[in-house]
Amino acid sequence: MKHISAIIFGLAIVVAAYFLGNAYVKRANPPQIISVTGLGNENFTSDLIVWEGQFSATNTVLKSAFDQLNNDKNIVKTYLTSKGIKADNIIFNSVQTTELRDNKYENGNYVGSIFRGYQLTQTIKIESKEVALIEKVSREITELLNQGVQFNSYPPRYYYTKLADLKIEMISKATEDARLRAEKIAENSGSNLGDLVSAKMGVFQITGQNSGEDYSWGGAYNTTSKNKTASITMRLDYKVE
Repeated sequence: MKHISAIIFGLAIVVAAYFLGNAYVKRANPPQIISVTGLGNENFTSDLIVWEGQFSATNTVLKSAFDQLNNDKNIVKTYLTSKGIKADNIIFNSVQTTELRDNKYENGNYVGSIFRGYQLTQTIKIESKEVALIEKVSREITELLNQGVQFNSYPPRYYYTKLADLKIEMISKATEDARLRAEKIAENSGSNLGDLVSAKMGVFQITGQNSGEDYSWGGAYNTTSKNKTASITMRLDYKVE
């Protein structure tokens, strides 16, 4: 019986020593990992334009100011539709009312204000996929001066409606670029590329083509350029065999 117990105890020591030794070997020779970063770039042209502007009317009588503004609104709408812009794409926002006053001073001391009138401001927004048309009209809008309307135009903003599809395509390109880099590194070191361990997507950036814009840690999103460049990075970790 004592012999049997001694044999079992001895076997237990051998098994434990095997596992401990194997664990030590694994710690001493950890799996080799290659970390690479791939880049995906794509040039594209915006297919959606957003253009905004405003006009105003001033009068000491509120109703007279509103009537004048409403008349200008009809002139603006007629002008835009005559240029080929669809009425459904023209959005008139709510009217903003400001009471105009001049400060009054006596002997350098403020003593109150003098009422000058009401200023009513109407803002307008046009959103359309007819990019070239809206660009042209935005450059010609000063023609409204001939009809007595001073229209203040803001620079158009440009967007892309298929951004989700573009992003997927760029992730694929960045991943392929990273894999080719990893294969080259493994080849130069006399090894073979193993399984993919992890993949991490970097920041999605959209900048104007040939603009020299800086990338942002949070991701740049250019809206001032019609022609843009999108880029994304993918960081991949591969085993090396």
